[in-house]
Amino acid sequence: MSKRSRLSPDDWLRAGLDALSASGPEALKAEALARNLETTKGSFYWHFPDVPAYRKALLQFWGSEAANLEETPDDRQAAVSRLHEIVRNGFGEDRAAEGAMRAWARTDAAAAETMAEIDAARLAQLQELLVKIGVTNPAIARLLYAAQIGMGQISDDDQTEGPAALDTLVDLVLALR
Repeated sequence: MSKRSRLSPDDWLRAGLDALSASGPEALKAEALARNLETTKGSFYWHFPDVPAYRKALLQFWGSEAANLEETPDDRQAAVSRLHEIVRNGFGEDRAAEGAMRAWARTDAAAAETMAEIDAARLAQLQELLVKIGVTNPAIARLLYAAQIGMGQISDDDQTEGPAALDTLVDLVLALR
C-alpha cells in the first residue's frame, strides 16, 4: 500500500464514477473501491456510513456537476454558437459517466430520478436557447437533446462523423425557422 494523503469524500466519489463507468453499479462496493484507491475499507466508512449512503452521495455528486449549466447568452449569435456546442459536445459532462448513469437509471429508481432532473434542466436550457434564436416549438429541444445523447451511443472511430451530423441537424433546425 502506498503512502498518500488522506482521501476526501470527493476522491471516493470520483473513484465511484470511474468504477461505474468501467463496470456498472455492481462495482460500487466499499472493498472494490478501496482496492482501486489502494487504501482500506476503513477509509470508505470514515466518510460514508454504508454503501447505500455512498450511492446516494454519488448520485448527488454527479447530479450537481451535471446540472451546472452555463447561463443562456443574451446575444442571438452567441446563442447559436452555444446551441451548436451543446448539441455537438454535450453539456461538458464526462461522457463515460453520463452513459453509465443512464444505464444505471434503467434499473435504479434513485438514479432514474436524478437523471430525470438533469434531463429536465438541460431540456429547459436548450428550449431557452432555441427561443432566443427564434425557434419556439419545444419538441425541437427534445429532438436535439435525444440526437446528442444517441450520437454518443453510435461508434465513430475517427470522432468526426457524429459531430458533423449533429452540426447539420442544428443547421437544418435553424434554416426552418
